[in-house]
Amino acid sequence: MGSLTTVPLFSYSLVLSFLPTLIVAQLNPVYFEHDCNQGSGNYTPNSTYEANLNSIISRFATLSYFNYGFFNLSAGESSDKVYSIALCRGDMNQADCNTCLNSTATELKQFCLRNKIAMAWSELCLVRYANRDLYGLLENDPHTCAFNPMNASNPTQFNRALSELLNNLSSEAAASGPLRKYAAGNAPTGILQTVYATVQCTPDMTQENCTACLNYGRRELRLCCLGRMGCRVLRPTCVLRFESNPFYNETAVPLPSPPTTSSPTPSPGNGNNTTRTVIIVIASVVGLLILITISICIFKRPKRNKDIPIKVETKDADNEMSGADSLQFGFDSVLVATDNFSDANKLGQGGFGAVYKGQLPNGEEIAVKRLSKGSGQGDLEFKTKVCDDLDRIRRAELDWETRFKIIHGIVRGLLYLHEDSRLRIIHRDLKASNILLDAEMVPKIADFGMARLF
Repeated sequence: MGSLTTVPLFSYSLVLSFLPTLIVAQLNPVYFEHDCNQGSGNYTPNSTYEANLNSIISRFATLSYFNYGFFNLSAGESSDKVYSIALCRGDMNQADCNTCLNSTATELKQFCLRNKIAMAWSELCLVRYANRDLYGLLENDPHTCAFNPMNASNPTQFNRALSELLNNLSSEAAASGPLRKYAAGNAPTGILQTVYATVQCTPDMTQENCTACLNYGRRELRLCCLGRMGCRVLRPTCVLRFESNPFYNETAVPLPSPPTTSSPTPSPGNGNNTTRTVIIVIASVVGLLILITISICIFKRPKRNKDIPIKVETKDADNEMSGADSLQFGFDSVLVATDNFSDANKLGQGGFGAVYKGQLPNGEEIAVKRLSKGSGQGDLEFKTKVCDDLDRIRRAELDWETRFKIIHGIVRGLLYLHEDSRLRIIHRDLKASNILLDAEMVPKIADFGMARLF
């Protein structure tokens, strides 16, 4: 199909701009635009193809609204098979939708006499039929736009509000799911002025294809309708429209949900009993599942020994204590050094457990902390304690020159956060544990969880 020309329709201007509520109230699907694909070939009168087309058109008057105003139909077989896609505007009810589809399809067949492929857009719906499958295909032709010849009084503000409104509606419609891709809304454009708009895709479009179609439509709208008081862009798989006054049903009742399989209606006498029985059964099943889950968790929980000896492993990159230059001993060496944790070598009892005196083969005396289950402490706290003990040794390596270097680095970091950063950051939890030192004793300010942006 070729592209349709862009035309300013004065009848559209007069009817749609001045009598929008009358159109909706009368439910008259005013015929708007059509396209006959002359290159698609013709069918012969009284042929099987025409009979199949007539069969589809006759069904439009009685179609169920189960599919939210979108219909994908076909009739016939082989080369005589006719495919059709039809869509009603998202605010229409079933009766109005059926009337629009039947009237538009009938007029389209008369305008495009014997053409196998044709399409029509009316006030409230669109209809397509062809000798090929149309479902799920993003198509850009034919397309057209028609505009109200009147210009907006404040075009800059009007265009800005319209662009933002169409962008929001396009995102909403594309993400609306497989049943209905429709969105309507309005936005203020000045004092006592409002722009109203609708966007809609055929629901067979994916979210990506719907977004692409609406983006093409918005681009076309900017080219032909910028600054106008009203416009509509018509494409095979999506439609965009805006006006300076309401043209859609803002209080439309939500479309009906798909029908569910009917079930026997319980008698009035046992209705309450049935409901109570269902609730009891569901509650019992849920409670049983919870008990089973708790039991499995309890039985599968690994058992822990009462006394957990200190972890002494070969030094590797993943050991959090490896950077502390801590001495590493095998557990057998610790047992020998402490005489198998003999009470005679016990020096005392701390918050983490007992402390034992030991002696290495070279004669050096050591103290061994043994983590006890009863201490209530975990591996992380135990490592912290060890690091804290080692800190008394390492802090002696900090001469005044190194300490001054650390202080100077912290001050420079705070100065950057307060004055030189693009976003001013006030650190509200500055303390020694939030100052990190690298191997060269260069400080880094950390922990911005309590920071505040100004």
